[in-house]
Amino acid sequence: MPKVKTNKTASKRFKVTGSGALLRRRASRAHKLSGKPADRKREYTKEHAVSSTQTKTVKRMLGAA
Repeated sequence: MPKVKTNKTASKRFKVTGSGALLRRRASRAHKLSGKPADRKREYTKEHAVSSTQTKTVKRMLGAA
């Protein structure tokens, strides 16, 4: 059986935690941060869990399924 190739764009956007959960970055929040308060910038850079409907698809792209 051949190896399953990892989708490289998915590997740059998602990460798998030790417990197997998937994390993603918030979309389109990484520009023009110079004039915003630190608490808003910190909120923008937090990672969030991938929705339950997308976990199977993302795990397949990462080769973790």
